[in-house]
Amino acid sequence: MPTVQHWVVDSPYDALTLVAVDGVLSRIHMTEQRHRPAEETFGERDARPFAETTRQLEEYFAGERKEFDLPLHLVGTEFQLKVWELLRAIPYGETRTYGELAEELGRPGASRAVGLANGRNPVSIVVPCHRVIGASGSLTGYGGGLTRKQRLLAFESGADTDAVLF
Repeated sequence: MPTVQHWVVDSPYDALTLVAVDGVLSRIHMTEQRHRPAEETFGERDARPFAETTRQLEEYFAGERKEFDLPLHLVGTEFQLKVWELLRAIPYGETRTYGELAEELGRPGASRAVGLANGRNPVSIVVPCHRVIGASGSLTGYGGGLTRKQRLLAFESGADTDAVLF
């Protein structure tokens, strides 16, 4: 039986609940997040597995880190895992459309499936699903809410995030 542990850290975008399976980061949940599982699935509260994750998140929010270098324990379908891998390749401060990601997967008609996989990303921010936008450039669905997505994109682009209300 795997050991599941969690810890809550502060961020400029509300508290983040970090969840590890056998000491490896497997989920990050925002408050009021779509698809947030019941808290009893988060396991024992213990900060020990999250020292490096916390450090890298603090560096990211301070504008000092552009990529995360963390081992991840991701559970999903083969397709979801491929989409999440592509998300990690989107550079800081840039965006891609669902259609562009579908093209990269060699499945040009799968933009809707890419969107569904993107919405099920269990490790938001570290696996930057907020960097995926609609074909028209519009902000579309985000498990943490469109306001958070807008703020994360503004933060990464160097825009004045104080002008964006949360």
